[in-house]
Amino acid sequence: MVIADTHKLHRELELPPSDILIHAGDFTFWGRQRSELRDFDDWLGGLPHPFKVVVPGNHEFVLEDRRLRDEITNAELLINHGIEIMGMKIWGSPVTSLYGGAFGKSNPQDRKRHWGQITDGIDILITHGPPFGILDTAPGTALHQGDAELLEAVNRARPRLHVFGHIHGANGTLRTKDTTFVNASLYGEFGELKSPTVVEFDAVRNRETKK
Repeated sequence: MVIADTHKLHRELELPPSDILIHAGDFTFWGRQRSELRDFDDWLGGLPHPFKVVVPGNHEFVLEDRRLRDEITNAELLINHGIEIMGMKIWGSPVTSLYGGAFGKSNPQDRKRHWGQITDGIDILITHGPPFGILDTAPGTALHQGDAELLEAVNRARPRLHVFGHIHGANGTLRTKDTTFVNASLYGEFGELKSPTVVEFDAVRNRETKK
């Protein structure tokens, strides 16, 4: 189960069961309060999914304070590091190219060095923003808002699944030979929430299906 960009509407979601719940960021609106973290974490704790993974987004300013990251107790919080779940290697980062946003790195060379941390052979990559040219264009515009340096790293590392959000309205799935890309953004044009995406694959590389 993959979701992103719920913007404080997480309690309105109806989530089907899955082994792993992934939230790819922006669960707040300009989140700067500890109380927002506690509400989100309380919601996570009431969900039945055995494993939960959260990567912050450019709205989660509160999580730039390392002292407050312990408020997320009911999920694995990934901020530029990885874990292994059910035999699958997962790596996550909130970094985007957005100047002035939380975890923003507007300098391309800084991002190139940052994305160099992504190791080859990971199964699931979670970033808040999309790679350039992949599910990164909002409706009504031809502007690509993805990260070219991230695309370069993805092409090198070739994760089985790359989950992101950030670009509202560009939600969907794109499959290539090596990677299934999912823009999991749920926030709609009028503030409504869209349906989440379920991706199914086993722990054996190159044997995934999607429904």
